[in-house]
Amino acid sequence: MKVNRTNSSDPHEHIANIKAEFSDLIQHLREDIGKVDDPKAKALFETSAEVISGLEKAFSDYENATEDAWKK
Repeated sequence: MKVNRTNSSDPHEHIANIKAEFSDLIQHLREDIGKVDDPKAKALFETSAEVISGLEKAFSDYENATEDAWKK
């Protein structure tokens, strides 16, 4: 998916774009797990997908102000 780069000062536009990129990358990593035979590469891809999922959650938490750190 081609992400729309923006010059907007609205952080929510940037967050939406970055979350879309995270989602695409997570999907790509998980698909590639089934394409390689090397157990270490599989573990690397799965670990990477999990870490990026955590980042994606942090962006969602900011966007939804669900954590104390992001509440106004």
